[in-house]
Amino acid sequence: MGKLEGKVAVITGANSGIGLATAHRFAAEGAVLFLMARRQAELDKAVHAVGNGARGFCGDISDLADIEAFYDVVQRESTAIDILFANAGGGSFAPLTEVTEEHYAKTFDTNVKGTLFTVQKALPLFRDGGSIILTGSTAGSKGTPAFSVYAASKAAIRSFARNWILELAPRGIRVNVLSPGNTSTPGWHGLASSAEQDQEMQRLTRAVTPLGRLATPDEIANAALFLASAESSYVTGSELFVDGGVAQV
Repeated sequence: MGKLEGKVAVITGANSGIGLATAHRFAAEGAVLFLMARRQAELDKAVHAVGNGARGFCGDISDLADIEAFYDVVQRESTAIDILFANAGGGSFAPLTEVTEEHYAKTFDTNVKGTLFTVQKALPLFRDGGSIILTGSTAGSKGTPAFSVYAASKAAIRSFARNWILELAPRGIRVNVLSPGNTSTPGWHGLASSAEQDQEMQRLTRAVTPLGRLATPDEIANAALFLASAESSYVTGSELFVDGGVAQV
C-alpha cells in the first residue's frame, strides 16, 4: 500500500519540473492523478510518462473558465478530491524602473489570482481532511534584484495559507506552503537569456547556498509527498523550505 493509495490528487503546472516530478512521486504512492498544464504537447507526454491512469487537461490557471472546465472533468470522472498541489506559476526578471503593467498583470494573474481560484473552485469537491499544498518560493522571504514582482506574488501565497487554515479548519482541510529554493527545472534555467547567463546563475546559486548546489525536482517532490500524506496530519499553515539552506542564513 502506497502512502496515497486510493487518494485523488490534482496537480497544476504538471507538465515539467517540480509538478511533473511530484506527479511521478504521487503516482508511485498510489494516487489517482488529474494534471493541468498550459502546453498540450508537453502535457500529453507527461500524462503518458506518469501513467497509472493519470488524466490531463490543457488550461491556464489565470483563466477562470479553464479552471472551472478542469474541475468539471474531475467531478465527472472522480467526484472528489483529497489532495491539491497548486503548483502552477512563473515569473521573470524586471528591474523596478522597467516594470510594466503587463509584467505585473501576467505575474499576479497567474501566481496570485490563479492560485486563489484554483483553490476556491476545488473546495466543493474536496473531501474533509484533505491537503492543499501551495507552491511558494524563497524569493518571498528574501530580496533579489529585479525580481520584486515575482517575490511579492509569492509573499501573497504565504499569506493565503495563514488565512485559509482558519476558514478550512472546521473541515479538517490542511493548507501548507512548499517553498523550493533554486531548483534545476526548465522554468529556472529559462530565466536566463543566454547559456552564459545560465552558467553565471548556477555559479551564484552555488556560492550562496549552504549545500552548494541546486535542488533536483525529485527532492521537492519528496517534500510535497510529506505534505500530501498522513505523515503531516498535524501540520497546517506552515511554510516548508526545501532550499539547501539559502533562506535560512
